[in-house]
Amino acid sequence: MATPEIDFDLCIGCGSCVEVCPEVFQLQDDKAVVIGPDKCGSCNCQEAADICPTQAIRLG
Repeated sequence: MATPEIDFDLCIGCGSCVEVCPEVFQLQDDKAVVIGPDKCGSCNCQEAADICPTQAIRLG
Protein backbone atom coordinates (compact mmCIF):
# COMPACT_ATOMS: atom_id res chain seq x y z
CA MET A 1 0.00 0.00 0.00
CA ALA A 2 1.24 3.47 -0.87
CA THR A 3 2.37 5.83 1.87
CA PRO A 4 1.38 9.47 1.37
CA GLU A 5 3.91 12.28 1.73
CA ILE A 6 3.36 16.05 1.63
CA ASP A 7 5.72 18.47 -0.10
CA PHE A 8 5.47 21.40 2.33
CA ASP A 9 6.95 23.80 -0.22
CA LEU A 10 4.02 23.10 -2.55
CA CYS A 11 1.20 22.75 0.01
CA ILE A 12 -1.06 25.81 0.23
CA GLY A 13 -3.22 24.45 3.05
CA CYS A 14 -6.46 24.32 1.05
CA GLY A 15 -7.70 21.31 3.02
CA SER A 16 -9.03 19.30 0.09
CA CYS A 17 -7.03 16.26 1.17
CA VAL A 18 -8.49 16.53 4.69
CA GLU A 19 -12.03 16.52 3.24
CA VAL A 20 -11.31 13.33 1.28
CA CYS A 21 -9.17 11.52 3.89
CA PRO A 22 -9.49 12.97 7.41
CA GLU A 23 -8.04 9.74 8.81
CA VAL A 24 -4.81 10.37 6.90
CA PHE A 25 -4.43 14.15 6.57
CA GLN A 26 -4.83 17.07 8.94
CA LEU A 27 -4.13 20.80 8.70
CA GLN A 28 -1.50 22.14 11.09
CA ASP A 29 -0.10 25.65 10.87
CA ASP A 30 -1.75 26.22 7.46
CA LYS A 31 -0.15 23.13 5.90
CA ALA A 32 -1.39 19.58 5.49
CA VAL A 33 0.39 16.88 7.44
CA VAL A 34 0.10 13.10 7.33
CA ILE A 35 -1.34 11.83 10.62
CA GLY A 36 -2.27 8.29 9.54
CA PRO A 37 0.12 7.04 6.87
CA ASP A 38 -1.20 3.49 7.28
CA LYS A 39 -4.87 4.47 6.94
CA CYS A 40 -5.14 4.82 3.14
CA GLY A 41 -7.25 1.66 3.15
CA SER A 42 -10.04 3.54 4.93
CA CYS A 43 -10.24 6.35 2.36
CA ASN A 44 -9.02 7.18 -1.13
CA CYS A 45 -5.50 8.63 -0.84
CA GLN A 46 -5.16 8.56 -4.62
CA GLU A 47 -8.20 10.83 -4.93
CA ALA A 48 -6.69 13.17 -2.33
CA ALA A 49 -3.49 13.32 -4.37
CA ASP A 50 -5.42 13.81 -7.61
CA ILE A 51 -7.50 16.74 -6.33
CA CYS A 52 -4.58 18.56 -4.70
CA PRO A 53 -4.36 21.82 -6.68
CA THR A 54 -0.58 22.06 -6.31
CA GLN A 55 0.24 18.34 -6.56
CA ALA A 56 1.82 18.48 -3.11
CA ILE A 57 0.84 14.88 -2.24
CA ARG A 58 3.03 12.00 -3.36
CA LEU A 59 2.16 8.37 -2.81
CA GLY A 60 5.37 6.45 -2.29
